[in-house]
Amino acid sequence: MNRAEQREHTRRTLLRESRRLFAAQGYAAVGLAEIVRAAGVTKGALYHHFDGGKTALFRSVLEEVQQEVAQAVARAADAEDDPWEQLLAGCRTFLASAADPEVQQIMLLDGPAVLGWNEWRALDEAASARHLAEALTSLIDAGILSPQPVEPLTRLLSGAMNETALWLASSSGPADLADAQAALTRILEGLRAA
Repeated sequence: MNRAEQREHTRRTLLRESRRLFAAQGYAAVGLAEIVRAAGVTKGALYHHFDGGKTALFRSVLEEVQQEVAQAVARAADAEDDPWEQLLAGCRTFLASAADPEVQQIMLLDGPAVLGWNEWRALDEAASARHLAEALTSLIDAGILSPQPVEPLTRLLSGAMNETALWLASSSGPADLADAQAALTRILEGLRAA
């Protein structure tokens, strides 16, 4: 393995092990010593790859989780031909993805707490809110949704889905995800043009 491959291997190992630890224990409960021990590297190696230390490492893990969720949403939407069904499939997939305890811990619980609300929102915007706004704009332009300002609608729907994902984290009912997806579908149906 050459030096570039070794560096990338070390970086990927740090991301994988810290993600596993953050998901299982939460950011606050995980120390740097535990991360480097699990990754089999030194603290110097961690700081070489993530010069902001634990917070920079967490930011990279969060970005990775957000990208994975966004990719799952995009795959679900792309599997549908009809633009309306694309929106529904994407939103349902977001809720299903966000119901995963690992995603909840990293993306929804620790993300805003560790990075602060403004930075977390900027990352969320880059990962998913922009795509939601684009989908809503297309549906409005096509006359499928009633004409309305896209920015507040995007924020309302994104906030509702994030809050529902947090609720799913503490719910225990076997039908809660399906019920949440059905409720979201009813909300979205109310936005359709007459």
